[in-house]
Amino acid sequence: QVQLVESGGGLVQAGGSLRLSCAASGSIDSFNSMGWYRQAPGKQRELVARITSGGSTNYADSVKGRFTISRDNAKNTVYVQMNSLKPEDTAVYYCNAKRFIGANVLDYWGQGTQVTVSS
Repeated sequence: QVQLVESGGGLVQAGGSLRLSCAASGSIDSFNSMGWYRQAPGKQRELVARITSGGSTNYADSVKGRFTISRDNAKNTVYVQMNSLKPEDTAVYYCNAKRFIGANVLDYWGQGTQVTVSS
């Protein structure tokens, strides 16, 4: 059973920084990609950043230049460094891991961590 545990959320003022961590119960090398999504009240969950097993990254346009995703395979942990935070970044942030098996995609989710940015 795959477990993803997020940490690092909290309350920060606009312009501040936070680093979220996602610790996996097993080797993150077994996942094709890992990423961070967020969901604000009344909105759909959206992709924030993703990193593949090969190290390629992609970001939502709204966070490009401010957020950086990284992975530490030795610690089985994925991070997202969030700088220059804005009130519109306020959301519950979820860690996601994807495993491709043939034509199927298995999605694993963490429980989420709240990020609140005050103006």
